[in-house]
Amino acid sequence: MAGDLQFRRLRRRCVRGGGDVRCRLLAMVCIHFCSVITRRENETTLKDVAERAGVHAATVSRALDPARQHLVNAKTREKVRVVAEELGYRVNTVAQSLRKGLTGLVGVLVADVANPFVAPLLRGIEQEFRTHGAMLIIAETHDDSQTLATALDNFAKRRVDAVILTAALQGDEPQVRDAAGGMPVVLAVRTLPSGDWPSVTHDDVLGGRLAAQHLVDLGHRRLAQLKGSSRNSSFLGRSTGYESVMATTTARDVTGDVIASAPTVEEGFRLTTMLLERDEKNVPTAIFAHNDQLAVGAIAAIKERGLRCPDDLSVVGYNDSPLAGHLDPPLTTVRLPTWELGRQAAHVVIEILGGAESVEPTPPLPPELIVRGSTAPAAVDAELASS
Repeated sequence: MAGDLQFRRLRRRCVRGGGDVRCRLLAMVCIHFCSVITRRENETTLKDVAERAGVHAATVSRALDPARQHLVNAKTREKVRVVAEELGYRVNTVAQSLRKGLTGLVGVLVADVANPFVAPLLRGIEQEFRTHGAMLIIAETHDDSQTLATALDNFAKRRVDAVILTAALQGDEPQVRDAAGGMPVVLAVRTLPSGDWPSVTHDDVLGGRLAAQHLVDLGHRRLAQLKGSSRNSSFLGRSTGYESVMATTTARDVTGDVIASAPTVEEGFRLTTMLLERDEKNVPTAIFAHNDQLAVGAIAAIKERGLRCPDDLSVVGYNDSPLAGHLDPPLTTVRLPTWELGRQAAHVVIEILGGAESVEPTPPLPPELIVRGSTAPAAVDAELASS
């Protein structure tokens, strides 16, 4: 009512004043201001919910706060939830966060948002935070340590409550310590050797073993990796797993110095072309690519040379990207529980912000080999046939 009266008075002033631009702008501001007042006058309050539910307002506050709802018995908690829903009550997460000295913002650092691996990871993080009223701020590092430090500094300036760091490289500890300051940091996907921060990751050593063993079991005797940077703990683990299998078989590793400058389709094509240009005895019959993008490039290079995958050359990827099963041929790959990894990383952050003095270490999540059409038994190996 008060808002409507103010608006009518202002409108009369504008009419008397000839409706100049300044007056029309004031009227627009007033319309917005009055609508806010009216909305707030009609807004359901925490007290309304308490009265309808027959409990104290403090009980409603605790029941609707994920961090404190365990203090309210399940029956009362459900009753409060139902009443709040009936009345259309929405928790003021901003006020709730301010009371706790939090902003409700969580920073997430990824290497490259265009990487198909990132989407399910972010979805797992977001869905875990959604019920806690937190919002994400996402930044890229492009696998550059200085960019990482700058992003962490920007997060600190915006007073984010915590950071989930998925793009750490070996040697980044000083940048993380200096730029993060007192912000809680949780490592996800990649780890750092210092062990200074809690981490949630998958077992990439096992993943590398699964890929290599699959190729060896198919009878391949000349294998190569399309390796990512050894500063990336995920790629390092995959390489370690692959090499552990090669050390126990008669198969030869003909990788040599083939290392990707970036885990991209273009690099997969370039590196595979290099492998295929070698003398026949050092050309692999099977390739393990450290991610699906490298594998896509490898298959393209094989076709470019007039060869067939998997008849002439088998290829295994890693990550099981959404399109992996729709390629030609469908890609054999190592599937990671990426959504679950994101969810668990967010859960660790929630525990820390909830006041947990220590966080239990999270066991690495196990990968799974997904066999499709890009791998097949090795053709007769001329090198073995002549021996």
